[in-house]
Amino acid sequence: MRTGVTGEGTGAFRALFLAVFAAMLGLGIVIPLLPHYAETLGATGLEIGAIFSGFSVSRALLMPLFGRLSDRRGRKWFIVTGLALYTILSLAYLVAESVGGLILVRVIHGMASAMVIPIAMAYVADLSAVGSEGRQMGTFSISLYLGMGIGPLLGGVISAAAGMAAVFLSMTAFSLLSVLVCLAFVPESAPSPRPATSSRGVLGNSALRAAVFFQLINAFANGTFMVFVPLIASLAFGLSTAETGLVISVSSLSTSVLQRWSGGLADRYDKTALIVAGTALIAATLFVIPSLSGFSALLLAALAIGVGGGVSLPAVTAIVTIAGRTVGQGAAMGASNTAMGVGMIVSPLLSGVVMDLYGITDVFYLSGVICALALPLFVVLARKGLREAAPA
Repeated sequence: MRTGVTGEGTGAFRALFLAVFAAMLGLGIVIPLLPHYAETLGATGLEIGAIFSGFSVSRALLMPLFGRLSDRRGRKWFIVTGLALYTILSLAYLVAESVGGLILVRVIHGMASAMVIPIAMAYVADLSAVGSEGRQMGTFSISLYLGMGIGPLLGGVISAAAGMAAVFLSMTAFSLLSVLVCLAFVPESAPSPRPATSSRGVLGNSALRAAVFFQLINAFANGTFMVFVPLIASLAFGLSTAETGLVISVSSLSTSVLQRWSGGLADRYDKTALIVAGTALIAATLFVIPSLSGFSALLLAALAIGVGGGVSLPAVTAIVTIAGRTVGQGAAMGASNTAMGVGMIVSPLLSGVVMDLYGITDVFYLSGVICALALPLFVVLARKGLREAAPA
């Protein structure tokens, strides 16, 4: 794997890539099955939203704190501690026999997640050369989307063959693997020489502010897709768990395939244009989903959602990395991922209310409208932010 770094940096990059892939594989295994699992516990649409939002609430609250601390104290032990908690919490799903218990597990799981993904991304951002941020971060992001892509498909197959208990045990095994890889092969990073930046100071960076706004809107759309496509797949289309897992996998895998290529485009061309094009495709697809029928049509919609993310996300991550050289990579990645967390909090809850009041099809219309209306504001913010960042 060519990463744009050499020596110890290359070894750390590869170890983090493998560890994050294993962790995301474990998380991805349960994502498409959680809504159905929650329904078996008697959860309403709003409670299903709360189960997913609980993860995002604790994650969003703690990511800025952990990000800034990792800038000062180094990143390795935050990542290792979070992955170790993943391993323990994977088993906790097995004993969560009520909706309240499942929400509690998700809240603690979100806390662990705040120590892993944004800080691993900050570690890799530290290694990124000027002018190659899109390609470097896009390459690393393959680990995220490949894990999330293979995980749902694998989870559907495991669930159909051996039941939900086997799914959670598989999640435990992958999380444990990621801990061992990080312990053995990831060196501690050097603390940042700059002082920690406050949350207000971080968002004072115009380029980062634009990226944070995009991450909020993109997470809203992604939350709708991840949480409610499995429901519409089973309720309206009658798909099996394996078919539903494949639908979710196609979205994440198509995003994964495009990460490195789109990252290279983001280094050479207009980042804002790439983000707008990808988001417009996602918004249009969300509008179309309620009118679809059958497995093949839903699979094509998942592919379109994945391509939209594959085109837009490397450009956004490159903007965050550029801003991170000013405010600290941990602080920048923490702010970006917090915005994603807030989107994942609001989306399931608001969409759950809409589902309970009006029906599941209106959930997709709402998300599509929000994405479409947000694009002009994003363009204004991004153009201003990138102009200000250009001299640096």
